[in-house]
Amino acid sequence: MTYEIAVIKGDGIGPEIMDETMRALKAIGSKYDHIFNFKEVLAGGIAIDETGKNLPEETQEVCRQADAVLLGAVGGPKWDTLPSDQRPEKALLALRKNLELYANIRPAVMFEELKEACPLKPELVEGGLDLVIVRELTGGIYFGKREKSQTYACDHMEYWEHEIARIAEKAFQIAEGRNKRLVSVDKANVLETSRLWRRTVDRINKKYPSVAVEHMYVDNAAMQLVINPKQFDVILTENMFGDILSDEASMITGSIGMLPSASLGKGVKGMYEPIHGSAPDIAGQNKANPIASILSAAMMLRYSFDLPVEAEAIETAVKSALAEGHRTLDIAMGKPCLGTIEITDKIIEKING
Repeated sequence: MTYEIAVIKGDGIGPEIMDETMRALKAIGSKYDHIFNFKEVLAGGIAIDETGKNLPEETQEVCRQADAVLLGAVGGPKWDTLPSDQRPEKALLALRKNLELYANIRPAVMFEELKEACPLKPELVEGGLDLVIVRELTGGIYFGKREKSQTYACDHMEYWEHEIARIAEKAFQIAEGRNKRLVSVDKANVLETSRLWRRTVDRINKKYPSVAVEHMYVDNAAMQLVINPKQFDVILTENMFGDILSDEASMITGSIGMLPSASLGKGVKGMYEPIHGSAPDIAGQNKANPIASILSAAMMLRYSFDLPVEAEAIETAVKSALAEGHRTLDIAMGKPCLGTIEITDKIIEKING
């Protein structure tokens, strides 16, 4: 099979981790007789520098035509002084919106090999940690109307019932395939959007009676992730809350450099990216951890291309490399570490068997 993949390397460490991700995919292609055609396009800070726009039309068109999109990372202090609508991060938000990718799936899995990197007491994560955060991606305060003057600023948090319903459907479907437990996170004691959120989730729950639902305020959820993370299986929440909670969950598992994500819509097309940022302070130094990006590619194989065996091959290769003690700087914990290229070499060795 041949698959067309739009590649947005982006800024900072983005190009480095994406180069290694493509190498891992080429190894999968060679082993399982697939062809992955990569079409590189610009978005983010580098697009601003080269074209004057954070999201050129060519990029949007290539992404629309592709079977899936791989993204490295965008942004950096170089562009922090730009007006908000011209910043690199706006390209990412616009791309999600234009491709109608409303569901962000962020698994937070603590690898047994990295349990010593978990900042929590060992007894809190004994037996492992495996949860999924399902984050609404194209609504909420990030996409609401904005107002500002010299002495005033306002960001509107807005949701329509159908936006909540479709992300709830996705979360319930995931929960049905896991442990049939779902925690819906909101701030319904304060926000009208959260009250609508809660009512809509309860309505959708009737279609999935086998899934047990608990509602939890976002401040309590942030606390519970630290004091009792194993109580969670699937967490459903809105855009901003999901952004914050998924970063918290990533650090509980040991490193933000380890966690992948998938942004999905109605069909099989998706955009896949690590949840970490562009880390310009280590860009170009062969220090970045490519594992989250490589695992994001595994999610692409599973969700967009229906290649579960190939996806598992990548995931198993990562686990095997970690089990042998191979580490990048962010997860070394004082032990010898490998560079971006070298850790990928080890993962590819495991893929090739």
